[in-house]
Amino acid sequence: MRPVIVFLAVCAAVLCVCDGVKFGPLCSGNSANTRRTSDRHGQGHYGAGRGTREHKGLDIVCRDGSTVYAPFDVTLHGKLTVYTDRTKAAINSGINLRGEGLCFKLFYVQPDRTSGSVRKGERLGVMLPMQTVYPGITSHVHVQMCDKSDPTPYF
Repeated sequence: MRPVIVFLAVCAAVLCVCDGVKFGPLCSGNSANTRRTSDRHGQGHYGAGRGTREHKGLDIVCRDGSTVYAPFDVTLHGKLTVYTDRTKAAINSGINLRGEGLCFKLFYVQPDRTSGSVRKGERLGVMLPMQTVYPGITSHVHVQMCDKSDPTPYF
């Protein structure tokens, strides 16, 4: 019976690693991480409808060309390609990140670099020009957990 108790204690400790983690400001000009609500292109909350699929991230308002910051100390794990559609090439970049026990991605960001470490509040890159691809959208950084779970509790 004792090994089961030890196993549960270890398991509980692993599950608590991310408790209390909150993202610091992602974009210059949006220190409160204001979320995209609704515009003519849809809504920015996790689970919002996207035709036949669900939005698997959370959209944080960010003006085109704004500086994007590390929300906490992070390790960079490579550049990502957001779309396969060539007509969206202007915003077809992002970065894979890990920090505070979380694995997540930021879409629509041109990263300054794609490996190494960045401290909380330091520059990660620049917000890409969403208005050139989606005129009238609320420009934003899309935050998506690697496992596609809801990132909302971290904001």
